[in-house]
Amino acid sequence: MIALTLSLAVLSAADITAAAVKSQTELRTATADAANGATALIPDAQMAMSSPDYPVTAGDIYTLSFAVNNTPVSYIISVDTSYKIRVANLTVLDASGKTFLQLKRLVEQIVTENYHLSGVQFLLTTPAVFKVTINGEVLQTEIKQAWALSRLSNVVSDSFTLYSSDRDITIMSESGVKKTYDLFKASRFGDMGQDPYVRPGDTITVNRASRKVTIAGAVERPGTYELLDGENLKDLVTCYGGGLTEVADPSRIELTRLLDQEEKPGKKIYLDQKSIQNNYPLVSYDSVRISSYIELKPVMFMDGAIYTQPVSETEKREVITTPESSAHVAVSFQADENYAFLIRRNSTKFSTVSDIENAYIIRNGQNIPINISKILYDASYYSTETVQPYDTLMVPFRQYFVSVAGAVNTPGRYPYIPGRTWEYYIGLAGGFVVNENSWEAITIKDIKGNILQKSDPITPETTITAATNSFTYYFGKYAPVVTTILSILSTTLTIIAVTK
Repeated sequence: MIALTLSLAVLSAADITAAAVKSQTELRTATADAANGATALIPDAQMAMSSPDYPVTAGDIYTLSFAVNNTPVSYIISVDTSYKIRVANLTVLDASGKTFLQLKRLVEQIVTENYHLSGVQFLLTTPAVFKVTINGEVLQTEIKQAWALSRLSNVVSDSFTLYSSDRDITIMSESGVKKTYDLFKASRFGDMGQDPYVRPGDTITVNRASRKVTIAGAVERPGTYELLDGENLKDLVTCYGGGLTEVADPSRIELTRLLDQEEKPGKKIYLDQKSIQNNYPLVSYDSVRISSYIELKPVMFMDGAIYTQPVSETEKREVITTPESSAHVAVSFQADENYAFLIRRNSTKFSTVSDIENAYIIRNGQNIPINISKILYDASYYSTETVQPYDTLMVPFRQYFVSVAGAVNTPGRYPYIPGRTWEYYIGLAGGFVVNENSWEAITIKDIKGNILQKSDPITPETTITAATNSFTYYFGKYAPVVTTILSILSTTLTIIAVTK
């Protein structure tokens, strides 16, 4: 039997597992302490071993286990910056540039050749944690923790400013080798060669973007993109924007130019299909908007007791539309659309105080009545009217008040309560003014101006007017005037008589 060195520990299988768990726990604790309260980076050994491209990294801790003459033995193998590792007492290997899987096969092969039927196992117990430096056009220069499966995008994503380039990022390795990467190609086209794993000692420099432009409207991928040299409107639309949508109207393209040496900022430039074909030149901070045919739909207007935004039934119970508020909303529609379809499509716009039974359409100065209540609550009902451009659907307010006027102490508007008689509302108004009203004379008119009897039920928006019909009131009001006139006549007649 080959003699073992002093560093050889004799452990059971359970001891090996416990040691691996303990090592992982200690790493998590140490990493959390090093983070000083920040979110700690916790590498995952299982993920590393299941990734065929996991590179052996300085700081990795491995466990080598096998049996010698039925006696289980185990080595804890640490990788330092030399990348030289000792395989038991058998050999020394250079692990630099190897993946875990490659190293595992090599180590297990060496042990098996020396100890047949040894049941050799080579495991990654604790993946290494290392530091990389990030500088350039970032929020601040900082040193971040990473591990061997951290990609460039994972490390820099939260460090960008508005002026950072995601297409011109330089990584200088610890050995001084520089390479430039384009994260846009990685995210859009899946070119993971442009989003490499970071390595210990890397210095990442995020360069400043030279030209960023925005595209919005009828394209598949609206957003802000960084263009490379030679790329312009055609590239922005077809490559970055993903192409035009089915409803795009390329004859109506609006370009807003914020930076222009000859014109003031905010200059509007109107382009068309040929501008795309000719790859119209763009400058930094240009904003391109491509219109759609949907925007060309005709519009009509809804006015009055409506919500400006659709709301649910629950929200309707919470949001109160008061009689003092009114809305004006533009609504697009299909040509020759029946009013029933338009109203049902916008049913959530009507509030609890919308008088949907007395709505009307204003068209060319004429009022056309329309019963929205029937449309909403009778699925078989269709209007005889089709929607015309610039129609106004006027929805009056159903105001739950009763007005009391005339010879009462406190004229005004009072909340309507079903089932109450005219005496109740006169009472709310402080009662009759006794010296002005005799025999409780009143006039009652409903919302349509119909005169009601005292025995008729009071409905919302009824107006009750207490008559001023007292003889003593009028006598007291006009008696001084009559007395004055009579006095003047008497005096005049006396003067005439004396003169004669």
